[in-house]
Parts: sequence; C-alpha cells; structure tokens
Amino acid sequence: MAGVRPGSAVGALSTHRPVLVGLLGADPLPHRAHPLHSTQRSYAEVNCYTDVLIELLHARGEEPLAAMGAALRVDFEGDQWTFLKPMPEDLERMFALDIHEMQPYRPIPWQALEQIAEGRMLIVELDSWYLPDASPSYRREHLKSSVAIESIDPDGERMRYFHGTGLYELEGEDYRGVFRLGPTAAGDVLPPYTELVRFDRGRALRGEALRAAARERLGEHLSRRPDSNPFLRYGQQLESDLERLLAGDEATYHAYAFATVRMAGSAFEVAGTHVEWVLGPAAAAAAAALAQVVEGCKALSFRLARRRAFDPRPAVSVMAEAWEEAMGQLDGELP
Repeated sequence: MAGVRPGSAVGALSTHRPVLVGLLGADPLPHRAHPLHSTQRSYAEVNCYTDVLIELLHARGEEPLAAMGAALRVDFEGDQWTFLKPMPEDLERMFALDIHEMQPYRPIPWQALEQIAEGRMLIVELDSWYLPDASPSYRREHLKSSVAIESIDPDGERMRYFHGTGLYELEGEDYRGVFRLGPTAAGDVLPPYTELVRFDRGRALRGEALRAAARERLGEHLSRRPDSNPFLRYGQQLESDLERLLAGDEATYHAYAFATVRMAGSAFEVAGTHVEWVLGPAAAAAAAALAQVVEGCKALSFRLARRRAFDPRPAVSVMAEAWEEAMGQLDGELP
C-alpha cells in the first residue's frame, strides 16, 4: 500500500453498493501488513494502538520503524509493563503527524465523515465484540480496542478501518453495534475516547534524513530508560503474585500475561528491530541481547500457562542480564 494518495476517494465495491468516503483510497484486499506484523515474529502484534499507527503509516508510504525508539523506555509499572506508544513528538517530527484528543459530542460516524473530507482521520476506541477481525473477542467478550477509520458510509452502514495487523471492513449489524446505534442500543454508555489525526503539519522526512532524526531521538530515549533494572523489580513482584495466579482461573492468567510478559516481550522485540534499522550492523550485539529478552518473555509465559508452581528467578535473572547488556551496548554506540 505504499504510495497511496491522501485525499483520494474510495470507490464502491460494486455498482450496487453506496460509495465509501475514504482518505487513502485503501482497499483491504491488496493491503499487505508491515514487516513488524510478520507472522514470523515472536509477537506479530504489539498492542491495539501501536498496531494501528504502524499500518496507518505503512499505508501512507512511511516507515513506522523510525518512530519506535520509545520502546527503550518500557518499564515495569508495579503491576504491569508499559503500554508502548510512539511518542507524539516523534510522530510529528518525523512524519508531520499531529495526533490529539477530540471531543465526540456528535455521532462518531458523521464526525469521521467530515474529518475525512478535510483530509484527517479519527482513532477511536471501540468494542471488540463488534469487530469481525478481532478474534477471539468477536461476539465473545467486550474489550476496548483502538481503530483508525479510513473510510465510512453512514447511510450504507459500512466502515473500513485499520486495526491490529491490517485494514478491514464491517457493515450492518456490526456497524450499528460498534457505534451504539439503533433502538436497542444502551443510552447510558460513555462516548469512546477519540483522537484526531492530522497530516498537514509539514512534510514527512524520508531516506537518510529520517534515519538521522530517528538516531537522534534514539539517544534521547535511551537516556530516559528506567533508572533501575525493570526485570529485577518484575521478578520480585512475580514471586509474590505467583501463588494467586496459580490459584486463579484461565481468564485471570490471560489478563495477567497480556499486561506483563506479553507487553514486555512485544515491546522489546520492536526495540530490537528499531535499533537494527537505525544503527545497522553496529546494533548487532544490542539486538541479540534484546532478542534474549523476547525469548525469555515467551518462555516465561509458557511456564505460567502450565499453572504449576515453579521458581521464576532463574528465567527472570537471564532477562535482567540481557536487558543490562542491551542498554550497555547501546550506550557504547550512541553519544
């Protein structure tokens, strides 16, 4: 999808269907996910928000890897790991992308339609219950998830949206459900958190200018990494949590694993790919250490899934050492 022209309209899927008013002229069928979402990776998805930005930038012909330096700041927050998001200043500096909260005081579909007509886009938190691509949550559980509305037809009740690793379409009952429309919709539900994405804040950087900006920001992110080893702190918390986790049900385990080992593993896998893209061969040692962190997170998640008592200290110790090695190697490469 690289090179699609912003502002072009999406045509009807057939001569008998209403026209979708779209921003990028994107179509789900030919869309190919960015390599950050390759099924060959340990974690093919990062999180709902970052995944949306990866595919949105990719569809515009940009390299989202450049804005992923914030992965080095990921920390253990006490009961979970940092929810990785590219920093707004990185997105604006590198891609002239301005993202800020907006007030959804009118029906979201019509606000989305008007903003698309102005060359903008909305990122909205919607209910995965009604998102057909959101397996296994679709029609099974209510979970908030961020989508970017690429095209919408309020009269025909259709929407195309970036979500997860791709570009998808929904219509009919799912459309009405996701926007809480119709006589059966509850009237006491808060409006969703909504952000406006503007593309008119300047020109995106390309080529070596983009890599140079990413390198500069990488040094700044590195200098703001956690003051102490986050895996040591996580290990201490896990030891105290383990008995409760083993006594809990499967849903408790999955919620815990997503907020901890999966969140950390996916973020540090992005970090490894980012430093390789920015630094090239000079990043080999740091990237290898970050890969150890990722493998450690995967292995620990499998151990936790078995629901049997074990000593987590050896596994966490390996990850802690790998984190120290990665940070030390990067300190040696960056001023």
